[in-house]
This record gives sequence, C-alpha cells and structure tokens, in this order.
Amino acid sequence: MSQMRSSRRANNRLMNEINVVPYIDVMLVLLVIFMVTAPLMNPGQVDLPSVGKSLPPPVAPLEVVIRKDNSLALRDHSRGGKESRVSRDELVAIIKTRQGAQAEQAVVISADKNVRYEEVINVVDMLQRQQIKKVGLLTQAKGK
Repeated sequence: MSQMRSSRRANNRLMNEINVVPYIDVMLVLLVIFMVTAPLMNPGQVDLPSVGKSLPPPVAPLEVVIRKDNSLALRDHSRGGKESRVSRDELVAIIKTRQGAQAEQAVVISADKNVRYEEVINVVDMLQRQQIKKVGLLTQAKGK
C-alpha cells in the first residue's frame, strides 16, 4: 500500500505542471494570420464636411502710437502701415469709421517706454468711452 500511495503522489505532482508549448504554438499561428491579413486591409478614409463659406482672414489692427512728447499718431497696417499724426478727436473719428466698415478690426496702443502710464490709461479710457471695442496694448518681447 505504501508503494501505491507514493505512485499516486508522483502522478499528482506531474498533473500540477502546465505545459505551455501548445499555447506558444497557438500564439505563433495567430501572429502569422495577423501579419498576412494586415497589409490586405484598406485604411478607412475620412470624409470631411464642407462648408459654404470659409472664415475671413483676420483684419490687421489699427495701431495708436503715443510718442515721448504725448503726441498721437495712427498706423493702419491693413493699408500699408503708414503713420499719420492725429489729434484726439481725429483719432476717435478715424477709428469709428474704420470699425464701422470692419467691426472685427482691433485697436492696439504702442507707447514709448518713457511715456507716463497715466497718459496710456487716458487714451484707453477715451477709446472705451467712445464705445470702441477690442483695445489692447502692444509690447515688445525681451531679447535674451
């Protein structure tokens, strides 16, 4: 009887081991199938929707220049960028007519670095009181 028990134990130990060779064979067959069928598949094409009208290009901004002596000039980048001296009343009138034609046209203020901050704020305030939208400040990036 003791011999029988020992032979049963030996058989039980053999049953606990897993033979992975068949799994490797199956994986290799699947790999070959995927390698053969992958080049035969056509990639899907994307049909993009079409629109009737494209977005208009952005309008070049109007640049208000404040010089060291607090004089004002206007530079229109959409019309060549030529600078012309203007008074405060002329500035408001010109900007209103240009924004009347193109409502999306922005206004940027470029002031000399020696101009007082108060003068820049006065120009911004004057433009905002006249309902001129999209007013910003133009700055220069520092060089390294």
